[in-house]
Amino acid sequence: MGNTLVNMRDQRFILFEQLGIEDLFAAEKYEDYSQEVVDMMLTEAEKMAVDVILPTYDVGDREGAVFADGKVTVPSCIHDALKKFNEAGWNCAPATPEVGGQNLPLCVWSACQELFGAANFAFMMYPGLTGGAAKLIAEYGTEEQKNTYMYKMFSGEWGGTMCLTEPGAGSDVGATRAIAKRLPDGTFSIEGTKSFISSGDSDLYSNIIHPVLARIEGDPPGTGGISIFIVPKFKVNEDGSAGESNDVITGGIEHKMGIKASVTATLNFGENGKCIGYLLGKERAGMKIMFEMMNEARLEVGMQGLGHASASLEHAVQYSKERVQSRHIMEMMIPDAKAVSIIQHPDIRRSLLWMKSHVEGMRAMNYFVGYCIDKAEVVTDKAEKEKWDGFIEILTPVIKAYCSDKACEICSLGIDVYGGYGYIQEYPMEQYLRDAKIACLYEGTNYIQSLDFVGRKMGQNRGMNLMNLFGLIDADIKKAKENEELKGYAEHLESGYNAAVGIAMQFAEWGKSSNVLLPVLNARPYLMIMGDLFVGWQLIQGAVIASEKLDALYAEVGAEDSLAKQRALARENADAAFYQGKIASAKYFACNVLPTIEGRCKCITLADKTPIEMLEDSFAV
Repeated sequence: MGNTLVNMRDQRFILFEQLGIEDLFAAEKYEDYSQEVVDMMLTEAEKMAVDVILPTYDVGDREGAVFADGKVTVPSCIHDALKKFNEAGWNCAPATPEVGGQNLPLCVWSACQELFGAANFAFMMYPGLTGGAAKLIAEYGTEEQKNTYMYKMFSGEWGGTMCLTEPGAGSDVGATRAIAKRLPDGTFSIEGTKSFISSGDSDLYSNIIHPVLARIEGDPPGTGGISIFIVPKFKVNEDGSAGESNDVITGGIEHKMGIKASVTATLNFGENGKCIGYLLGKERAGMKIMFEMMNEARLEVGMQGLGHASASLEHAVQYSKERVQSRHIMEMMIPDAKAVSIIQHPDIRRSLLWMKSHVEGMRAMNYFVGYCIDKAEVVTDKAEKEKWDGFIEILTPVIKAYCSDKACEICSLGIDVYGGYGYIQEYPMEQYLRDAKIACLYEGTNYIQSLDFVGRKMGQNRGMNLMNLFGLIDADIKKAKENEELKGYAEHLESGYNAAVGIAMQFAEWGKSSNVLLPVLNARPYLMIMGDLFVGWQLIQGAVIASEKLDALYAEVGAEDSLAKQRALARENADAAFYQGKIASAKYFACNVLPTIEGRCKCITLADKTPIEMLEDSFAV
């Protein structure tokens, strides 16, 4: 397996040239950061990804997690890598120094996450869930709870999970049957079963802390009656060490299509009536509290899609340069013509550029949300904070669903580039596709993300969150149309933008009529339309910047009006080649993806109700 995982030049372009994250460093929270410090951290993150995490990828997949005699073990390579990961401080890098963190900006952490996830996302699920659970305790826990659990979790000594799903109540969290019974000392006796719990049990940690959703006896049904509890696998002794069992029993682990080194467990709480839980936050605030971790997890799932897609692209590009097969199409009639590397064949080039444009747009979109989170943290004006928070709300379901869906397409296309070799385990491509697919399903299936987007997020803040984002896109379209080279491509973005805005208005009208089911029926197609729109926006925005940088490079060598000189410069100047590639990605996406938005929007306006009107028995006879 090669060591190229992520285009780090593009990472730096998005962070410094497109987002301009240096403005964050003026805030007190990030005053210790500079471009030089971020460059150093990205370099160290790449070393961690390539030297430590990547070697666990195929080994962890082959060995997998094992459940035997009531205990769960993970491959030894995961143990070694996690120890080094924690020792290097990556487990809590975005957290505050008070808990051992480095106040790493989320946009920079996104770049690091992409590297780590591209190396082995199954590995990253362990520290990812631990950090997310620790953050809940940091925000909602009492001082005693923080001292008991939080510090050990941030250090990586103890693990963490997120316990929502139950058998028979998967996405319908409000149907939870887990019960919390009050005890005289203020604690609760927890009884119930949670399923599909990532990192639910392992031999990686001396204790695992479970945030568990349960209903206190007597509280009302539905999500409004759910509370959240801290439930450790082992009770904690007075000296802070892990003590006797807390009656949290692992019933088994799942045998999965992918991410096999990541444990997915069924946990039985209180089988013997001895499971003790500690209320986190206020009673009946469980869903509000857990949604903070869920939304963060959804963004991480978007990063999972990006990581797999990025690694698949990088491997496909490298393979296509090395794999020699068949004569060039222009030399097919020359009997003694030599075979060429497959990257010279038109369909391979088209496939690679389709992959490249989507990966770069997804990367920019993910980093932009990280930047929004950072801005919301440091701005002092209330209205401005609400604006940045609004962008996060709107983009979270899109990033989760769009990036995970597109990752599967990208990984599948990567297999195609390899041909038959892509289908065998000697190469990593088939594992990328297997590992990527789960991202479409967990943390709320992509249809649920679509319902969230159409049913909640579009109308949030009286629709201003979406309108503010549309305003950014509109401004960038106007700027791009001033660029002679990019004007026509910006017009494709503008047409798609106008069509997408029209559907948003159409949904509002249908919502007031008997056609209320039409927005629900078309939620998934519309979310994917919006994903394409946002990716196209990010690519055009980046192309404008790249065009300006190229003009300066061309002027230095007198290549302003000579295509031959410009191509020659790109062969010897890495920056010129990179910027030309950025413009190529935007042009390709604008010509081959953005025009489809209008057609797909027209399909929605036809108001076809066939799927909901046809008889159930007609699906299969």
